[in-house]
Amino acid sequence: MIPTPDLLLDLFRRQKGKPLSGRQVLAHFDLDRKERQETLALLDALVEEGLLRRARKGHYLAARSGQVVTGIVSVHRDGYGFVAPEQGQGSDVFIPARYLRGVMNGDRVAIQVGPAPRGGVQGQVVRVLNRAHQQLLGRLQEGGRHGMVIPSDPALSFAIPLAAPPPDKALPGFLVLVRIDRYPDRTGGPLGTVVEVLGDPADPQVEILAIAHKFDLPHRFSRQVEDLARQIPQVVTAAECQGRTDLRQLDIVTIDGETAKDFDDAVAVKREERGTIRLWVAIADVGHYVPEGGPIDVEALERATSVYFPGACLPMLPETLSNGICSLRPDEDRLALVAEMLFSGDGRRLEARFYPAVMRSCARLTYREVAAALEDRLDADSPLVLRRDQFQVMAELAERLMAMRRRRGSLDFDLPEPEIVLDLQGRPDQILRSERTLAHRIIEEFMLAANEAVAGFLADREIPLLYRIHEPPELEKLQRFQEFLSHFNIGLELQDDTVNPRELQAVLDRVSGHPEERMVNQLLLRSMRQARYSEDNAGHFGLAADCYCHFTSPIRRYPDLVVHRILRQALSEEGVSARFKQNLERNLPGLGEVTSQRERRAMEAERDSVALKRCQFMEDKIGEEFEALVADVQPFGFFVELIDVFVEGLVHVSSLDDDYYEFEEHLHRLVGQRRRRLFRIGDAVRVKLVRVNLDRRELDFELM
Repeated sequence: MIPTPDLLLDLFRRQKGKPLSGRQVLAHFDLDRKERQETLALLDALVEEGLLRRARKGHYLAARSGQVVTGIVSVHRDGYGFVAPEQGQGSDVFIPARYLRGVMNGDRVAIQVGPAPRGGVQGQVVRVLNRAHQQLLGRLQEGGRHGMVIPSDPALSFAIPLAAPPPDKALPGFLVLVRIDRYPDRTGGPLGTVVEVLGDPADPQVEILAIAHKFDLPHRFSRQVEDLARQIPQVVTAAECQGRTDLRQLDIVTIDGETAKDFDDAVAVKREERGTIRLWVAIADVGHYVPEGGPIDVEALERATSVYFPGACLPMLPETLSNGICSLRPDEDRLALVAEMLFSGDGRRLEARFYPAVMRSCARLTYREVAAALEDRLDADSPLVLRRDQFQVMAELAERLMAMRRRRGSLDFDLPEPEIVLDLQGRPDQILRSERTLAHRIIEEFMLAANEAVAGFLADREIPLLYRIHEPPELEKLQRFQEFLSHFNIGLELQDDTVNPRELQAVLDRVSGHPEERMVNQLLLRSMRQARYSEDNAGHFGLAADCYCHFTSPIRRYPDLVVHRILRQALSEEGVSARFKQNLERNLPGLGEVTSQRERRAMEAERDSVALKRCQFMEDKIGEEFEALVADVQPFGFFVELIDVFVEGLVHVSSLDDDYYEFEEHLHRLVGQRRRRLFRIGDAVRVKLVRVNLDRRELDFELM
């Protein structure tokens, strides 16, 4: 049998610098004539890859030793790559394309770091330690003996020949899932077998399946979970109401988007004496139906969050729960956990209590309807006219809560999100900037208030909790932001290597309505850390909250379900035992890490789906011109956001042929070296669409 590359390299390492001839190498192995020839060819291949070097004629030596580090490789679509060394092993290492043969994007590898020919360092892969892919998504095409699959991932720039014919229903051009039977190496390419046929990539349902596979999203419930969910009664029984506060006479409503089906929160307000307002926030009691550790709970944690795509959803819970008995449908009894709070005229929380309840939503309202009522745009015969006073009280309380948060320094980035309108075939028909009306703010403020109240209640009792934390920005990023602001004569004071969020909100207020507003908002956002879940209460910087958790969305977020269970135990007659606390202290760290990671996975998948729809919408508009604003500036060009269509694309610096442009990083702008033309965030430009790449989710524009 031909020796593996690792066996050959190990043989040379044992020589401790002594060269070996080809004949001496072959003498270490029992090989036939053909195997001897192939082994000599492998020695030459190892020399080409830099793992061996030639001594005198016909002799080989181990390559000069360098530092060996391990890490994950990121392969660029042009063939070269970088390895991000594992903790404590240094900064990213460049890997030339010739040293990446047999390596796939995302693999965990060992690399040998040495000097690069033109200075600096570079690496070469010594060994693939763990493969990132056992299966790949790709398009089936003809070629070879049984066809081949072209991976959808642009970083995997090779075809995978099939070891056997694909299923009959797999047509050329269809998306398929291929199992990798043989990985590429120095002696040969990959080989695979089609294990699932997704279908025509133009089918919207296939798009969802493709994204689910791309991001490793669970997208099918097991038969056991589906059967268990179907067995759950879809009506609330009298026995289930025992021991619960009866709120069925309370005028409580849900307010959601027009396409929402999983209503997990309902609200009610009441004006009381001395200008106070009482708020009820009722949240679906998912924990009553999903016992901890059961099959439904295990699959819910595997998802950790529902994933929302334009026109579709991969739910965290089976539909009979998420859209059925857990959803706070109008005119149906439902079980809930309630946060009842009283607020002063200046938005301070005066009291809060929490209890399990049975409730009945009086109406399923939409943001658009509530906004119309608040803006006095209702028809005279609209049934919502009778609720106008109720909406006014809600709006007044929301304004108080917003003002209170702003006083303490809460940051408010009012950035629009894309709203994708689909036609009957599921194709994008319009892409709009989503509205954020006072109706949206009412629900946002009420949910923030309930989340904060629950977190404070449990923290005051020293009960372990899964907090939602947002740590302050890193000092280096703050200093760069401070330097950037100085060019606009805006000061930013840093104290003890950090900043008070009130200072940052003051900056946002100062630039509001000015040309630099968009640039300052975007750069501040980039300076922020990502919020995450943790058992340690580090506070929430963006909300300027000392204590915060997620409580209000247990249908679609697993951390909220965890908080529900902790709150239920705290409210129970037996209370929180030492054993219960110990279990929480043991389990919460892992839950925080897992749910944070799966939240990021879901966000990436959602962005990918929106990017695909944007590209599909623009596919037939190549050659058209658009008014746009510069949305971001990078060394390789600038991104533009179209004014009439809410899409974004790139103007590459290579297409700017009127001058040679350099990137000024500290000012985030491109500057022409002869004519001094500038491109900055917020600048108005006119562009033409020249390319649409669906696989890469890219739109390329040229400046007019």
